[in-house]
Amino acid sequence: MSTSGTGGGASTPAPSSVPGFTGEITPTIPLPTDPGTAPPGRVGTPAPSQRIRFVPEQVVLPGGAAAPVLRATTVNGQLQVPAEPKRVGWWDGGAQAGDPFGSVVLAGHVDSKNEGIGYFARLRQVKTGEVVVVHGAGHTASYRVTSIVSVPKDALATKSGAFDQTGAHRLVLITCTGAYNASRGGYADNLVVTAISLGLAK
Repeated sequence: MSTSGTGGGASTPAPSSVPGFTGEITPTIPLPTDPGTAPPGRVGTPAPSQRIRFVPEQVVLPGGAAAPVLRATTVNGQLQVPAEPKRVGWWDGGAQAGDPFGSVVLAGHVDSKNEGIGYFARLRQVKTGEVVVVHGAGHTASYRVTSIVSVPKDALATKSGAFDQTGAHRLVLITCTGAYNASRGGYADNLVVTAISLGLAK
């Protein structure tokens, strides 16, 4: 993902009603599940005394570089990624770290016209087998990278499974990649890095 700009730093222009968002995640994204209508597996969590779950407040990529994580919601089906490229957004319609299933989705910009390279530009160097760590509420959760794929932007929500809240618990990191074309609004694809849970350290 990237913020608006030229020379390799732009992406699909955002709707004027969504300042700071550039449209890298333009397909409709599922809204947070209503507990009253959620599948049984989505709400049947163990008692609080048996499970620790937390909202990510910081992410640490392989190599030790860290970035703050802010809550990111959806507006008209679009994820509101933090405009500042040194920050990352946690999709509040998805899982929290420590949940027994579902995707913890973190999305961030790859670069910015005014602020240069974004934190998630580092995702382009991540390799399978490496470990990503998230911190929050005094807890730490670790995840091992299992897949790194490039997905066309218009297929991110429908075909990548990045926002799926069924199946085993995992961490999904998303940014921009692929060819850059200013006349078409920016990068052609999204980079999707998926990592499986290694558990909580505390």
